[in-house]
Amino acid sequence: MATINEVFAETEKNGRVCPQPSRWNELWELLPNRQRKGNGWEPSLPLILAAWGDTPILLKKLRLREHLEWAQKHGCLDTVYEFLVNLKEEDWYHGE
Repeated sequence: MATINEVFAETEKNGRVCPQPSRWNELWELLPNRQRKGNGWEPSLPLILAAWGDTPILLKKLRLREHLEWAQKHGCLDTVYEFLVNLKEEDWYHGE
């Protein structure tokens, strides 16, 4: 059983910031109980598409953290961890 700290550590290996957009969207789709809330979503959508290029690294990391905390709160942290550890290094966006 993965701990939230183990999952956070996995996402920060080798200067990682977050999964590349298509893989991040796959991760988001793994999250249970996603729901529309007003004009947005809960949890928030991954920062992909038009948001990708305009979003600083810190905000990408914080959004990924939000998704990981959602996974923990909704009992699917192990599933998300398994997804993350099986990503190839090129499936990750790395900070400059």
